[in-house]
Amino acid sequence: MRKSLSLQAEMTEEFGACVFDVTLDCEDGAPVGGELDHALMVADLAREAHAASLRRNPSKPARIAVRVHPVDHRAFEQDIEVLLGRAGAALCHVMLPKVETVADVVRAAWIMDQAHGPKPAASPIPLHALIESSAAVHRAFDIAAHPRIESLSFGLMDFVSSHGGAISAGAMRFDPMHGEATLDQFHHPLVTRAKLEIAAACHAHGKVPSHCVVTELADPLAIDAAALLARRMGYTRMWSIHPAQIRAIVTALAPSQHEVELAARVVDAGARQKWAPVSLDGQLHDRASYRYYWQLLERAYQTGCKLPGSVEQFFTQSQPSLGEAL
Repeated sequence: MRKSLSLQAEMTEEFGACVFDVTLDCEDGAPVGGELDHALMVADLAREAHAASLRRNPSKPARIAVRVHPVDHRAFEQDIEVLLGRAGAALCHVMLPKVETVADVVRAAWIMDQAHGPKPAASPIPLHALIESSAAVHRAFDIAAHPRIESLSFGLMDFVSSHGGAISAGAMRFDPMHGEATLDQFHHPLVTRAKLEIAAACHAHGKVPSHCVVTELADPLAIDAAALLARRMGYTRMWSIHPAQIRAIVTALAPSQHEVELAARVVDAGARQKWAPVSLDGQLHDRASYRYYWQLLERAYQTGCKLPGSVEQFFTQSQPSLGEAL
């Protein structure tokens, strides 16, 4: 956890933006019987890292999240009490594992709000949900629609294991060379169906789809290829299982320089015409493509890409988002 937080600070300085979140784990990371001590340690670590980031640059605070126990676990309410009570101001979101229904989200949000006392927080902490079973995939659109949900993540390992052996262990892996034959996580039909449903549910409700991990730690080419495949499936974020994977994921999911330059030209041309249709390089652009390229520029800005001067002002100056006009 400390290594990941240190890398986040290093890359924030390098990119000029906090380009990835660090999620501190209180679910799988806590030993059985030691949940309270682990939550206390995580809360202190989050608070210290957040304070250090503010000392370095108040305008670029660290993005630190926590994964708590499932809502039906005996330690869930204890996690919330400790983490929000000791480090609530340091958290960008709370990750809920094994979400099965909207009722899980409703209960979690209610318990979190009670942790703030009788006076509700001005900005409630967002929730991210891990979708880890076929039943949860079936309800993904309803879960994504909840206003407190900011993102859905796919939990590959639990999803595969929830099928009682009907999905082979190979589906938990990524095989860049023979994945189609071995039915790895990008080729097994039940797994790819789940990934596509989750991505579609997120985009239907304006939420962020986050792809699962790749466990092949010793193969740097595997993480590059997996991140590109995740992007093709509609995912705009991706989990890493080790700090060594983070740079490759950030690079793969960020727009390319060519995409950024084209987006800047389209948006600049549209702005000059007050968003009326224009022809650029023999192609027609109207509000639909303006929205697309504006969103691409937003992603580029958030991932630390250098924006062309013609559009940089839209993101660095204090003014209403042009995206609202589209």
